[in-house]
Amino acid sequence: MEELLRTNDLVLISYVEALLRDAGIPAFVADQNMSIIEGSLGVLPRRVMVADDEIDAARKLLREAGMGKEITQPKAAG
Repeated sequence: MEELLRTNDLVLISYVEALLRDAGIPAFVADQNMSIIEGSLGVLPRRVMVADDEIDAARKLLREAGMGKEITQPKAAG
């Protein structure tokens, strides 16, 4: 799986999850349970993860929805 975006904004995460679901792209929100450790302050960001073979389609979907700046930049190969 590859990180699509990382944010503390729970509304944004819900929106992205809905977009991905409607497009048939499975996603997983990592670090959701970290709020137990941090005391529910929302300090630690959550990561929306997508399968490697779906990441390009997910990035395209977010760009088309006007959320290109939210996308985690891919790591450079090498």
